[in-house]
This record gives sequence, structure tokens and C-alpha cells, in this order.
Amino acid sequence: MNVYTELDVDGYERVVRCDNSAVGFTAWIAVHNTALGPALGGCRVWQYDSEEAALTDVLRLSKGMTYKNALAGLSLGGGKGVVNTDLSSVNRKTLFTEIGRFVEHLKGLYITAEDVNSTVIDMEIVKKQTEYVATVGASGNPSPFTALGVYNAILAAVKYKLGRDNLAGLTVAIQGVGETGGRLAERLYADGCNIVVADVNVRNIEVLRRKISFDLVSAEEIYDVECDIFAPCALGGILNNITIPRLKCSIIAGSANNQLHTEDDGYALRRRKILYVPDFAINAGGVINISCEIGQQYSSQKAREATANIGKTIKNIIELAEQQKLPTNIVANILAEEKFIKESLPKRKAV
Repeated sequence: MNVYTELDVDGYERVVRCDNSAVGFTAWIAVHNTALGPALGGCRVWQYDSEEAALTDVLRLSKGMTYKNALAGLSLGGGKGVVNTDLSSVNRKTLFTEIGRFVEHLKGLYITAEDVNSTVIDMEIVKKQTEYVATVGASGNPSPFTALGVYNAILAAVKYKLGRDNLAGLTVAIQGVGETGGRLAERLYADGCNIVVADVNVRNIEVLRRKISFDLVSAEEIYDVECDIFAPCALGGILNNITIPRLKCSIIAGSANNQLHTEDDGYALRRRKILYVPDFAINAGGVINISCEIGQQYSSQKAREATANIGKTIKNIIELAEQQKLPTNIVANILAEEKFIKESLPKRKAV
């Protein structure tokens, strides 16, 4: 049985904790802002070191979704779900049945979707308990669109930073080659890039090895690889005062959420003259694809066209950052806030 606890977190519209000792999990749903529409964000399943770490993750991720959806021009707010459990010790069907009931508990304030360690099949289980779930029966797996968006952003960044119209011969170091990182690696390899890979998941390496050729380094060595582009496509917080001095790249452009440990790390990258493509701008392809099934007949062509526009968004952010002498992450934040904060203000009556 799910036991729900409302948490009062400053700056968030609603944060709910769910405990279920019988199934063996604790979960949180954080709704950051719904000024533009219902909160959309995936359901991440992870075995966290502590409950505090899980709560911190869901808060950061949900806030990031607000900025991502706003910058992408979507009529959606930001939210996220995280589940703290050991997937090897729980019944998967039972787990996602209860997660579906948790989502239903919020009565449409939050729309869920797949994420790290949750799949379309899992979302089909969730769908039996609530209508507030995307990717099931329409847009499907969002990872191909996330990878497409990252690819288009890389093209824009390479054009600006390196003055090149193609990627042939460039070296790309990819951290994490799962659903999105693996697809990105395939696209870049097809364009003639030299690929260097690190992933703690051996299966991801084996799957990719059957498709393309690449050099393999350890999870720790990836930060020291001499490359043109470093693509973080795993978990967040990896760009910090320890890793940034080690980087030997011109561009950082990957799909991971919350790549910067702090906003100040954007300044550190700018001082090193490394072009950072803001994560919530570059990885919006998946949520753009999902948005194309909400309240309308899904069209994959429309989703692809909208995702391709990510390149234009990145170009705009880079140019504004250069004009204003600011880190790209700060400029991206400002552009997103202009949209959802404006909508959050009370409407004045005409006089």
C-alpha cells in the first residue's frame, strides 16, 4: 500500500513522497512549475546512496524540466519522478503498478514518461492505473529524438566554434552509451567521427560494439581524452571544479541532465574557452516528441521538424552569450525564465 506524505519545499508547487514497504521502494514526485501547463517529466529508477540524495535529484531534475519545456516553447511545466529501489529485488510489474497509482494521486498535475531504468513497457503498466502517462501507444521511446536533438545541436556548435559545416574527422568522447548516447554515437560515426566511449554498463558497450567501431576508456579516463567534443550522456553533476581542469575539448554537448555541478561551473568553462551547450537546451528532443502526442494526433514528422529547431535555439544561445559576455548556461536560464516567470505573474485587468 502506498503511503503519501506532502513535503513543503520552497520554490516548488508540490512535492510528494511515496513509501511502500511491501513492494520495497520509496519514491518522490516533484512539480516545480506549471505556469505553462501540466508538469511533464520522466520517472527515473535508481538505487540512491541515501534518501537525501534521491530528494535532491528529483528537485534538480524537475526544475530542469521547467526550463527545458519553457525554452523549447512547449505548453508544459516541469516535474519529475524518482524511485529509490533495487530493481533486482522487486517485482517490476508490481512496482510500476504502484507508481501508476502514485501518478494518479496527483490528478493530472504531473504527466510521467520513461526515463533512466524505466521503459515504454513499464509505462504500459503505469497506464493501467492512470491516464497521465506519455510515450505509450503514440510517440513511443523518446530516446531517438533526444539523440537527434543533440546531434543537431552539435552541428550548430561545431559550425560556430570550429567553423566547420561537417563533422568528418572530429573526435568525440561520449560518456554513457545507453539509449540516447548509443544512438548519438551511431550518428556521429556515420558522419566520419572518431568515437571514444566510457560506460559502467558492460552491456551497453557490447551492444554498441556490434554496430560501430570505437575506442574504449574507463569511466575515470574519459575526462582526460583529447577530443574536439565531450558528450556527457549519463548522469548529472559531472562538470565541476575537479573535472573541468582535466578536460581537453573545445565543445561540451551531451544529453545528460544537470551536467554542471553548480551554475558557477559555467563561468569556469567560459574562462577555459570551452563552449558549453546547455543541457536542458540540447536534450529537449525527447520531450518535444512527447509533447506532439499530448492533446493532439501524434505526428512523427512534426516531432522531427520541431526537434531539428534545437540547432537554431543553440545558435541563438551561443550568439547571445558571446554578445553579453556571459556563460551559455546563464543565457539559456534567462531565455527560459522569460517565458515561464512571465506566465506566473498575475494578469492585470484593463483600465
